[in-house]
Amino acid sequence: MIKPVATVHVVPDLPQPIARLSDLAHNLRWSWDADTIALFRRLDPDLWEETYHNPVLMLGRLPQEALKEASTDPAFLTNYQKVTADFDAYIGAKDTWFRTNFKHEKDPVIAYFSMEYGLTEALKTYSGGLGILSGDHLKSASDLGLPLVGIGLLYQEGYFQQYLNADGYQQETYPINDVPNLPLTLVRDSEGKPLRVTVPLPGRQLHAQVWLVQVGRIPLYLLDSNIPANPRKDDRNITDRLYGGDRRQRIRQEVLMGIGGIRLLEALNLRPTVCHMNEGHSTFMALERIRIMMQESKITFQQALELTRASNLFTTHTPVPAGLERFGYDLIDEHFSDYWGLLGLTRDQFHDLGRERIEAYDLFSMAVLALRVSADANGVAELHGVVSREMWQWMFPNVPEEEVPIASITNGIHVQTWVSREMATLFDRYLDPSWRTDEDDSTNWANIHKVPDAELWRTHERRRERLVAFARTRLREQLIRRGAPQSEIDAASEVLDPDALTIGFARRFATYKRATLLFRDLERFKRIVGNPERPVQFIFAGKAHPHDEEGKAFIRRIVQIARDANIRAHLVFLENYDMLLARYLVQGVDVWLNNPRRPKEASGTSGMKVVYNGGLNFSTLDGWWAEAYKPEVGWAIGNGEEYSEAAEESQDYVEAEALLSVLEQDIVPQFYDRARDGLPRAWIQKVKQSIEALAPVFNTRRMVKQYAEEYYLPEFMRAYDMSYPNLNKGLAFAAWRSGIEQAWKLIRIQKVDMPSAEVKVGEETEVRTVVALGQLKPNDVSVQLYVGPLNTSGEIVDGEAIDMQHISSSKGEHVYTAKLLHADSGQRGVSVRVVPKHEYLPKPILPNLITWA
Repeated sequence: MIKPVATVHVVPDLPQPIARLSDLAHNLRWSWDADTIALFRRLDPDLWEETYHNPVLMLGRLPQEALKEASTDPAFLTNYQKVTADFDAYIGAKDTWFRTNFKHEKDPVIAYFSMEYGLTEALKTYSGGLGILSGDHLKSASDLGLPLVGIGLLYQEGYFQQYLNADGYQQETYPINDVPNLPLTLVRDSEGKPLRVTVPLPGRQLHAQVWLVQVGRIPLYLLDSNIPANPRKDDRNITDRLYGGDRRQRIRQEVLMGIGGIRLLEALNLRPTVCHMNEGHSTFMALERIRIMMQESKITFQQALELTRASNLFTTHTPVPAGLERFGYDLIDEHFSDYWGLLGLTRDQFHDLGRERIEAYDLFSMAVLALRVSADANGVAELHGVVSREMWQWMFPNVPEEEVPIASITNGIHVQTWVSREMATLFDRYLDPSWRTDEDDSTNWANIHKVPDAELWRTHERRRERLVAFARTRLREQLIRRGAPQSEIDAASEVLDPDALTIGFARRFATYKRATLLFRDLERFKRIVGNPERPVQFIFAGKAHPHDEEGKAFIRRIVQIARDANIRAHLVFLENYDMLLARYLVQGVDVWLNNPRRPKEASGTSGMKVVYNGGLNFSTLDGWWAEAYKPEVGWAIGNGEEYSEAAEESQDYVEAEALLSVLEQDIVPQFYDRARDGLPRAWIQKVKQSIEALAPVFNTRRMVKQYAEEYYLPEFMRAYDMSYPNLNKGLAFAAWRSGIEQAWKLIRIQKVDMPSAEVKVGEETEVRTVVALGQLKPNDVSVQLYVGPLNTSGEIVDGEAIDMQHISSSKGEHVYTAKLLHADSGQRGVSVRVVPKHEYLPKPILPNLITWA
């Protein structure tokens, strides 16, 4: 290899009348604005496809003559002027949701940290669902006008590209990202030099440059260690691959994103007032916030922890303990032996921040650290919240599971990114125009019933036809690459039927998602797909992790089943699942199939996307579908049963039978039951009911508004009050926290008086308790009556906490009372407890600070 003596960055020479095409290309608003996409396609439709929908690369490859021609084409210029005017109006809008609803002397700076971002197929900074959610989160934050900034890493190779060998076994390639031709801008300092961020590594500093991805109104900054300032190859390769490398590379990625992310924001003069950790990968950022506050304000670690914790939010996406991010203490010692001294901590104190005991040993858990440094935490669906509270109850001894302070905000999707242009045009004709901007307004979707059945069905059929054409082309290309026999390549042009019931299954090939459940009774499956009068066809896609041999075996089995002469025309596996393939699938399938083992799916969002495209969902009652399902909007596999690991084989048998039975007896007949005009009227009615019920809920506009209203803005207001104009209130709160933890052990509930052991329905009784608070005062605590039904072990379940009223004090003993209305008959348990109380506590539940009678 020959090293250059100089480098030159060649950029397109855009004629002045269309010079702002560069602005449009470098702001990813085009990725969800159909008019901007159409403008770029108009320049050269074939080149748009060849560049994988990358307008920056496309502008660089267009011949100069083509650009000159466009600059003098009246029709193109008219379109260009409309698109640029719409762009300017969007970026400059002053009446956003945030501006309209939040009035304060100072705006928050909300920093959103994620390991991956799925924004467009042209930008390989994502692997799957977590990244797609992060990308959609930024897009809706832009639509809402939130003062949010994204932080992540720029990968040299990103996530792997998938192809299958002749045996159907997954292979991986890692093409290098062509950074100069991506919608990225190198961030420079005030002197015009590339901005650099440094973080500590053992015996040296790691340097990173910074790239800006503009996502509408939202800046996303990506850190990149692949620069000459890092002489060591292993340092340059830290941002080599997403989820690649060994544990040492992984912890260094997380040091760079967490600590480096905060240092980057400091360098940009964007000190965050709220930090949102999307999964635990970035949690070291909380330690850097603490270090900076300690250094600037000359306060202790515990004081800085209390002041910064107030504005940290942790979102967990992991419903199974095995999926958590953990590191051995050897790696912690290697990377933080100097850093914990800056925090005023000993080695053991630092380890304790993330210590999680697992059977006979313990590890440093990023999730444990995140929970300890965050005021708020949430799962990503209602059921996932339940699962998370069960997983983390050990951190909150004696706290009822339902009160473990982990709530839930159900995921959603960015509608304008995922709805097909054809379906959007149909909605434009019959719905209020605000469906595009107020997707969470149910009144906008109620009018779906005004859409004529024939128009809705024909629109969806066109998308199915496009999916089939796309699948045939993709299949043919992958068979040629695989070196398949010519007869198999030729047959690819005839697989699938554009008029047949089409079911999609596409996701990460983790074993709990059970991609092969459909094929447990292969003969029955053949009868279903091969029915000449009511054919059914399946399109599969998805990647297994490079080290997941079981997941790869699932893919291989599906590919080999698809070679059966009786199945080949009805089943295809499409390689290299990404955002482009996902759009074709969710916009074209009739049914989206999902069959994970409950409750191992945190949320899932792919099924949400079909709702807006006239498709229906068929899933086990897990993730988002557990709260979305009703018989009138889709189908369920099972009734939400949960099995032990030992019974997984039995579970697979039962649910495979249920899957095929619902398919045979409900889905297929309803799809093919046509009226005299050829329309499946009952099916169309189900589609409309699905859109009306689900579309207002499962979108990121609702989701991000919920994050803002429940977390971002309350956290900002709390942290602001604690820190401005000085730290006095925050330091007083830190002193209160420290004091209450020291004094808590002296609390005693001396007695509880319940007037009668038997009462009648509708009666009200008064419960009195005497509590010794030791050094604490009544306004430091809440004394609560805790009431609920009993289980077979005589324990209170699903209890309700009722604040008791302080009546009197005498010699350190305090009397509290509460009225208890007995609304239902049956055995009820009654207890009394004491929990801490302070205006800066978002919830009264703190580890080891609860005393029961």
